[in-house]
Amino acid sequence: MKTRYRSAGRTVTGKVRKHNEDAILMRDDVGLWVVADGMGGHSAGDYASGLLIERLGAVRRDGDVFDFIETVEDAVVQVNTDLLRTAAERGVDVIGTTLVLLVHSADFMLCGWVGDSRGYCYEEGRLSQVTEDHVHGGIKSDITQFGMQSAQPTPGAGVLTRAIGAERDLFIDWVVTGSRPGMQFLLCSDGINKEMSDDEIDAEFRRRLQPQALADELIDLGLQRAARDNISAVIVQLQD
Repeated sequence: MKTRYRSAGRTVTGKVRKHNEDAILMRDDVGLWVVADGMGGHSAGDYASGLLIERLGAVRRDGDVFDFIETVEDAVVQVNTDLLRTAAERGVDVIGTTLVLLVHSADFMLCGWVGDSRGYCYEEGRLSQVTEDHVHGGIKSDITQFGMQSAQPTPGAGVLTRAIGAERDLFIDWVVTGSRPGMQFLLCSDGINKEMSDDEIDAEFRRRLQPQALADELIDLGLQRAARDNISAVIVQLQD
């Protein structure tokens, strides 16, 4: 593929969690970028997000973009099956992960997601969220919960309605955007939007930073706050 983009990313543990259950992937070679936010506790969350990144890190891009999307979906569905089996073997409710990913095409960009990790697009001075959180019941707290697995959910916490490793039938939502020079994309775990508003994210994009500098600024801003969760950001900038 002819490279028409620049990308950069960073993931950190934060100030409260002992372990980083987020994982990121930047595959400029095939035009694929991923952020995964694991859940299920240390080792389980690490395992889930790590397995997803490992599988997507190995996919090949053959044929057209639709063939590639099918390959990506097949890999994610297989991870879902494997996580369900692992949870049953370990005797735990859920070993899962959220997912947000971006796929490049010369004519359009495709953003896919499962859960509440987010995708944003910035173009012509305007930031817009292109994903919709799979969450019921309002804003999530810093404790990730899925469905009704908890008999007494954390007060005020929303609940994830979709995650990889949570249910046998898995559906990835997709949205198509333009693919124009100057467009920028942010993929992030919810550790970003727990600590800053969309207006604050927009302000960082307006500074016209290069991808790595922008990813670092967003992470550092989160670390200046409570940083209750792991924080991850991947920036993709389309070039002429």
